[in-house]
Amino acid sequence: MTNTAQTIDPALYAAVTDAIRAEAKKVLEAGAAAAVVGWQAGRRQGTAMPAIITDPAKVAELIFSPACVNNLALYLSKAKKEIRARGRIAIVVKGCDLKALVGLMGENQLKREDLHVIGVVCAGVQRAGAAKDIPLSEETIAGKCRECTVHTPEGADVTVGTLPDLPHFTPVESEELSRLEAMTPAQRWSFWKEHFARCIRCYACRQVCPFCYCEQCLCDRNRPQAVETTPRPAGNMAWHIVRAMHLAGRCAGCAECERVCPMDIPLNLLNRKMAKELKELYGHEAGFEVKEKGPLAQYREDDDQSFIK
Repeated sequence: MTNTAQTIDPALYAAVTDAIRAEAKKVLEAGAAAAVVGWQAGRRQGTAMPAIITDPAKVAELIFSPACVNNLALYLSKAKKEIRARGRIAIVVKGCDLKALVGLMGENQLKREDLHVIGVVCAGVQRAGAAKDIPLSEETIAGKCRECTVHTPEGADVTVGTLPDLPHFTPVESEELSRLEAMTPAQRWSFWKEHFARCIRCYACRQVCPFCYCEQCLCDRNRPQAVETTPRPAGNMAWHIVRAMHLAGRCAGCAECERVCPMDIPLNLLNRKMAKELKELYGHEAGFEVKEKGPLAQYREDDDQSFIK
């Protein structure tokens, strides 16, 4: 039985904060990086937001807390050209953020030698809407963190923090995924149709995703128009299906798309389902090693063709 009184000690985050500041100061003073991309305190108490530090005297602004939810890999994509133009960048990453960096390297969007990666041991971050300034618990931890397998980033230039024994949290997303898989196709279609009907086509999911780095999205084009741009059922369904297929074999599982969605659409659930299918069919998991192409972007002569009727 899950002990809902169990929490994650806030001292873990304070120790990581001190180590991040020390490493950031070292690389900036040594000229090993032109800037450090990390997190700083947000405008509201208990919140955090991305920060770009170029002055060693300002490294004290960097923090790490349960509020550090942003996937900072976004700031090294084409969407943020002005940051990459500064030169070699140091970036602070959680395990899921590092998976996104690995994916971007595999797609030739980043070069490893242009980065100084500061990995942080992460026990979890808070879910959207959770109360601020309280320890992470069953009620406040993000869904993705309940069953995370990358608490400690592998392959960083330096990794800070020590992972304690973590409480057992109910794997809510896995349970919901199992429930969906037990449905009939018609029931699943009805489930997603109901969720996608709420979409207002704000594209927040696209804007926050490290892998949506195209200069112009196919779905914005109107000559010819690939996907209807107005928030109507047919266009919404097409948008979300196209996006899910586009991320299949690439998604790092950071769940930023779901966090920023103003309509509470369970987008990470759809991405997890796609990831599960690719693992079962092809033995592929995104973000663990640099690969030029995923299973849906390449053809081999020995591919299984039994599905062709």
